[in-house]
Amino acid sequence: MFVSDSLNVNEAGHLTFAGLDTVDLANEYKTPLYVFDEDLIRMNCRAFQSAINAYYDGNGAAAYASKAFCCIAAAKIMKDEGMHLDTVSAGEIFTAIKAGFPTEKILFHGNNKSDGEIAFAIDNNVGRIVVDGESELKKVNDYAKFCGKTAKVLIRVTPGIDAHTHSFVRTGQIDSKFGITLENGDALKAVKDAINMENIDLAGLHCHIGSLLFDSEPFEHAADVMISFMREIYDKYGFVIRELDLGGGFGIRYDVKDERIDYSDYMRRVLDAVKQSCDKYGVKRPFILVEPGRSIVGEAGITLYTVGRIKEIPDIRSYVAVDGGMTDNPRYALYESHYEACIANRASQERSYIAAIAGKCCESGDMIQYDAPIQPPKEGDILAVFSTGAYNYSMSSNYNRICKPAVVMISNGKARVAVRRETFDDLIRNDVNGDE
Repeated sequence: MFVSDSLNVNEAGHLTFAGLDTVDLANEYKTPLYVFDEDLIRMNCRAFQSAINAYYDGNGAAAYASKAFCCIAAAKIMKDEGMHLDTVSAGEIFTAIKAGFPTEKILFHGNNKSDGEIAFAIDNNVGRIVVDGESELKKVNDYAKFCGKTAKVLIRVTPGIDAHTHSFVRTGQIDSKFGITLENGDALKAVKDAINMENIDLAGLHCHIGSLLFDSEPFEHAADVMISFMREIYDKYGFVIRELDLGGGFGIRYDVKDERIDYSDYMRRVLDAVKQSCDKYGVKRPFILVEPGRSIVGEAGITLYTVGRIKEIPDIRSYVAVDGGMTDNPRYALYESHYEACIANRASQERSYIAAIAGKCCESGDMIQYDAPIQPPKEGDILAVFSTGAYNYSMSSNYNRICKPAVVMISNGKARVAVRRETFDDLIRNDVNGDE
């Protein structure tokens, strides 16, 4: 049993992913290697879009959170699928533009946008700027005025909801670097200021309460809080909020014990809560946005490695080193994130060996997983780590001057390179040689 339906075992006893033999992929494209099931990515996009169409009369959109996995190929998939795009930097906006993504469907987030990034977004007619503070609101208004434009904005509100996830991925509670606090009146003041600014079109409100949420209840609670706030805005200022962005954070399976989420049904429950809260507070139903990222690409990706040194310490631990590590997957070092793995070339065998999967960096903390059940390993084996589609490539680095892996996409049984493997020349591309 695997965490994703994209995973299977063929007659040779090899792990397959999206129908292709992972050992063959490792041999052809070398390791470390990120591999994505493009068809599953597209299916996940459609699940969110279809739910909005079915349960909310199509009055909304799903905006892919590109921070989860951003490259030109990913942006093109989102364009094909009719998705909106959630970005958090000028670099992500630039990538989307290079992919031909329509800028009017881009949302621009960030808790500390630079003046240059604000200008870049407005110059390129980004559809919505999600404002994270009063000073930023003024900057957006001033630059829009300078350009003779009106900037469409959402006010990011911190709704005071603790989503009970890892402390580093909770963003909706009061103690957060993100958003404008609701409870102390700051958010209401920001709304009033936005209404009165000549070059601001206040379209709506935004909130994001955290990540890796399996239960829809936190979203339902957030919807009620935000719609109540919409009513307060109307009562005080006679202003109608047209859009409500409930953010993302939908969980995925990192372990077979994790709940398998039906995103369509999940969205049904959230959207039903939105409608009920609108009825309760007498508020016109807003255009709803959600921002799935991890749930679009997480289970749709795996990483392949080659096993190197095996160090067995009797009665202590067995280290299995691979040719990657925290440079291509820093999430264990950051969050102690859980992953499942297997030896791809013996996937049909029992996972009877308990391994501490170690990376190759000069850091004791360079681990992919402790206490991971895998098949008994040998040097030269291909090791696959599951559910690495989100926040692995995006967070990868060149620490120890290690080149970033290639990215391969599989669709309809065929593989193609989406991102080339970095070379040594790429590593020194921006270095300045004082002798020249």
